[in-house]
Amino acid sequence: MGARVLDAAGATEMLRAVSRAVIANTDRLTDADLAIGDGDHGIGMRRGFEAALTALEAPQPGIDGAFRATGMAIMATTGGAAGAVFGTVFTAGAKAFAGEPQISAESFRRFLAEAQASVARRGGVGEGQKTMFDALAYAARAAEGTDDLTAAVHAAAAGALAGVEATKDMIATTGKARSLGERSLGHPDPGAISVSVILGAMQEFVSA
Repeated sequence: MGARVLDAAGATEMLRAVSRAVIANTDRLTDADLAIGDGDHGIGMRRGFEAALTALEAPQPGIDGAFRATGMAIMATTGGAAGAVFGTVFTAGAKAFAGEPQISAESFRRFLAEAQASVARRGGVGEGQKTMFDALAYAARAAEGTDDLTAAVHAAAAGALAGVEATKDMIATTGKARSLGERSLGHPDPGAISVSVILGAMQEFVSA
């Protein structure tokens, strides 16, 4: 039976699981980025989430403290656009969960919505540009209407995977892949894959 809500300790452990999953997918992310970028996405994400694991050893109190520690560690160490946008995803979580004693389906959906809005503001991106935003948008839509945390996280993880698939049919119009034009077709966006890894790890955690 999966967890229906998560308290601060559970949220911190979930973020540790997320960090370990991203680190374990370093080579996969590197290979995806080599196809349409410069191949540094996996290494940068590994560096950021290794720092997150360290930060999560003594995060500030609360669910928001764990998400803030994760986001700030990623921003400080990943570098480039990936550090900014993925750090923003987790600091958006700090905002969404501020004052909340537990993560519920409602607050998890609020986290996804806040992450979308924050990434759009910081990165100036929208759907259809072949970025991590596409997976995030698919995940947020998929979780709409769920009233149980486990169902919400499962739906979001499935949505993110659908977003990854959708990026294969998109022509990159921003970021490093933009110069490839139509040659970017057929390849998934590495950032979108990272979103699916993060939400997939959350799904595994709440289902355990």
